[in-house]
Amino acid sequence: MSLAESAREEQSAVRRFLLSRGNSAFADRTFHVLMVVCALSIFAIVGLIAWRLVVSSQITWSKFGFHFFYQTFTDSVTGQPMYWDPVNGLFSAVPFVYGTLVSSFLALLIAVPLAVGLAVFLTEMCPRSLRGPLAFLTELLAAIPSVIYGLWAVFVLVPLLREYVNPLLVKTLGWSGFFDDSMNPTGLGFLTGGVILAIMILPIISSLTREVMTAVPHSQREAVLALGATRWEMIRMGVLRNARIGIVGGIILGLGRALGETMAITMVIGNTPEIHKSLLANGGSMAAVIANEFTEAVSDMHRSALIEIGLALFIVTIIVNAFAQLLVWAVTRGAPSQVH
Repeated sequence: MSLAESAREEQSAVRRFLLSRGNSAFADRTFHVLMVVCALSIFAIVGLIAWRLVVSSQITWSKFGFHFFYQTFTDSVTGQPMYWDPVNGLFSAVPFVYGTLVSSFLALLIAVPLAVGLAVFLTEMCPRSLRGPLAFLTELLAAIPSVIYGLWAVFVLVPLLREYVNPLLVKTLGWSGFFDDSMNPTGLGFLTGGVILAIMILPIISSLTREVMTAVPHSQREAVLALGATRWEMIRMGVLRNARIGIVGGIILGLGRALGETMAITMVIGNTPEIHKSLLANGGSMAAVIANEFTEAVSDMHRSALIEIGLALFIVTIIVNAFAQLLVWAVTRGAPSQVH
C-alpha cells in the first residue's frame, strides 16, 4: 500500500468516527464548563484563605491597627524595649518583620552571585557531558524538604559557623558591630538563618536564570563575538544585559521563597522576639513565630496576633511572587528554549 492510499484510509477512518459519534455540542459545553471551574477554583482558594485570615485577625486589628507592625512597648521593670508579651497581651510584629527581612537579605547576598555564576557556567561554558548531571543536582536541591535542611544546619552548619566562621568574623569585622557574639556564642542567629536560606533558594534563582539566558537568541551571541568581543564580554553584554529583567524576576522569586520559609529558619534563627544589630545574635521570623507559638496560644488575642502576622506574610509573598513571575514572563514570552 502506498503512502497516499494509507493517508486516504486514515482520513476515511477518522471521518467515519466523527460521523458515528453524533452531535458533540453538549460534550464540548460540558468540557468548557469544567475547565472554567478548574480555573476559577484557584481564585476561590486564594480568596477563602485571605478571608479566613482577615476574619480571624480582627481582634488584633481592632486593638492595635497598623501600629501592630511598628509599635514598641517598654518593660516597666527594666525600662528596656519589649515587643512580644503574651502574658500581658502586648503584641508587636516588629522583631519578626526585622528578622525576616535581615535573614532574607543575607540569603540573597550569598545566593545571587553563586546562582548567577552557576547559571552562566551551565549555559555558556559547561561541557555537554557535565551539563546534564550538574543541572539535575542543582534542581534536586529544590526538592529536598525544608526540615532536612534544618536538621543538616543544626548538626553541620551551626557547629561549623560557631567554631570557625563566627570567630573569624568577630576578629576581622567585629569593629563594625554587625558581628558580635558576646550575647550568643551558640552559633544560632540571623547569619545562620541567612546561610541556610541561601542554600534553599539557590536552585530556584539558578534555574530561572538559566531559563531566561537560554531565551536570548543565539544570533545575539554570534553578533557580539563577530565584533571582536571576548567570551566574558559576550556573556556580559550579549546575554546578561538582555536577560537582566528575567534574572531580577528570578531573584525576587527566590526572595519570596526566603520570606515564607518556615521549618529550616525556625530551627536555626534562635526564636527570640528581639532586635539586634549583630548578625550573630538570636532573632525571630514571621513564619517561625507562627510555627512555634500557634499550638501553645491560649488567648484569643495571642492567636489573633499570630494570624495577623500570617496575613501580612501571605499578602507580601503573593505580591512578591506575582511581580517576579511578571518579570520572568517579560523576557521569556514566545522565546523557544535553546541549548548550545
